[in-house]
Amino acid sequence: MVADEVLVSACRRGDQDAFATLVERYQGKIYNLAYRLLGNADDAGEMAQEVFCRAYVKLGEFRGEASFSTWLYRIAHNICYDELRRRRRRPVASLEAETESGTRLEVPAPQPGPAELCARQAVRERLQQLIATLPSDQRTALVLRDIQDLSYEEMAQVLQCSLGTVKSRLNRARRTLRDKLNAEQELFLGSGVYSG
Repeated sequence: MVADEVLVSACRRGDQDAFATLVERYQGKIYNLAYRLLGNADDAGEMAQEVFCRAYVKLGEFRGEASFSTWLYRIAHNICYDELRRRRRRPVASLEAETESGTRLEVPAPQPGPAELCARQAVRERLQQLIATLPSDQRTALVLRDIQDLSYEEMAQVLQCSLGTVKSRLNRARRTLRDKLNAEQELFLGSGVYSG
């Protein structure tokens, strides 16, 4: 596998295939980060696309002080947080609300599958919802470490904070998530997926 640094150098010389290789290498991770931060697959896809567009345009500004992946995660972090700020400023329509004609909006139920698959899906969805309720700094720390598997040092670079702050945010996120999971223990124990 060609090192990121070699691909970045090739990109700077105008090699579009090198950039396509970088996109292929990181698109899943960037999408996953965006999905975990935004909680919506469509928005995550749009934001991931925006990350790679911005990275392509700003590649000349990449100084190499951190790894390419850390720089890319920083761009993703900034774009997702900009989106979260925009969301706070604009009202969101509730699916529970009634329409002007007085009828309720209803989302069709997904097709039922085998019981175990349904239970696991419910657990995954609820876990994603619980992660989404964490304060944004804690949610980001949790996603970067436990889902994206970044080192503490890489996280500190992405989040532009000290190592101690990274560890503190991650500890608070895990503790908060554990408390929320314990509060909903019935759902997880009943599914046979979570045993503790």
